[in-house]
Amino acid sequence: MDPRDPHRRALIRASLALGLSTVAGRVWAAPKVDARLLVVFLRGAYDAANVVIPTGSDFYYRARPTLAVARPDAADPAAALALDADWSLHPSLRDTILPLYARGQAAFVPFAGTDDLTRSHFETQDTIELGQTVGASRDYNSGFMARLAAELTRTRPIAFTEQIPLIFRGTETVPNIAINEVAKPGIDARQAGLITAMYRDTPLAASVAEGFRVRDAVYQSVSEHQAEADRGAVSPKGFARSARRIGRLMRESFNLGFVDVGGWDTHVNQGAATGYLADRIGELGRGLAGFVEEVGPAWNDTVVVVLSEFGRTFRENGNRGTDHGHGSVYWVLGGAVRGGRIAGPQVRADEAHLFQNRDHPVLTDYRSLLAGLLRRLYGLDPASLRRVFADAAPADLGLV
Repeated sequence: MDPRDPHRRALIRASLALGLSTVAGRVWAAPKVDARLLVVFLRGAYDAANVVIPTGSDFYYRARPTLAVARPDAADPAAALALDADWSLHPSLRDTILPLYARGQAAFVPFAGTDDLTRSHFETQDTIELGQTVGASRDYNSGFMARLAAELTRTRPIAFTEQIPLIFRGTETVPNIAINEVAKPGIDARQAGLITAMYRDTPLAASVAEGFRVRDAVYQSVSEHQAEADRGAVSPKGFARSARRIGRLMRESFNLGFVDVGGWDTHVNQGAATGYLADRIGELGRGLAGFVEEVGPAWNDTVVVVLSEFGRTFRENGNRGTDHGHGSVYWVLGGAVRGGRIAGPQVRADEAHLFQNRDHPVLTDYRSLLAGLLRRLYGLDPASLRRVFADAAPADLGLV
């Protein structure tokens, strides 16, 4: 269409009036400001094959003589929970994640991951957090969530971690708080005032002031929540407690968050329907369910992505555990998520389709998955997406 055409000019004027932009002949929504995004990183490489379980595969049961979870059976509480004809969910998620799936608010993306083949925890965690092209020179001061925050308007990012994670390193300072260790501030108001005054005329002035502001806001919010919970209720433990706090803070103060959960490196005595992994998965599920409850009506504008650096070997090892693998399963949860399904490209979970005769293959690149999700969630245009994930083509899995 000729740009001088009056119909095209009218379309452009209407687009601008509606907060839209036109790129290469297409109309893109302006970035949404009310959407919330929380990324949950399971550090240590969780065994996805025993959480979102290929119960339709006979090979799964041959490959895991002591670790396999039984096929769905309504009479067996230790059996897997059917998601569709091929896939099932670990029974420890019966009361937490399965109801979200049933309501269409949870989707699982199997065969997802990176093209990083090092099978190194640290190397691959860095790969995911940076979101940069594997094999290229790395910029350790440019995490993909920091780049995302720079593309959004009215963004309020926070890392629920003890240190600023790689994923949020960038040109702007992002506040961080170790949410599971919130205690009364060790520096009182008078001391905070002196420190703020000390840095007033320096380049660090804004960061120091923001740091104290976030500290005080988080402490007040968590303290109020603790007082409410003490009215005859038992305080939740571990991640469940932390996730409720995160939900409260993201409901009230922040809209872009990151949290990591450790303990997923299960080389020995992993367990099946019960045991170490089952306990960890149960805790994760309770935490996420608590987060949903605490966020409340804002859940309809919230997306949670659960990911890990890589999967684990499809066959169990000699120590009744699993070793470092490749492809994983990502979770996408949210009130507006088009869930209740297994999303993305799939192959049979059998010996013929193993990657290097040991692992789940990667069929959905994590950057493409996230780019497609961010495009739909925030209405980012192609140029913005390229700045967040260079050289990654968005994969539209229709998740939101």
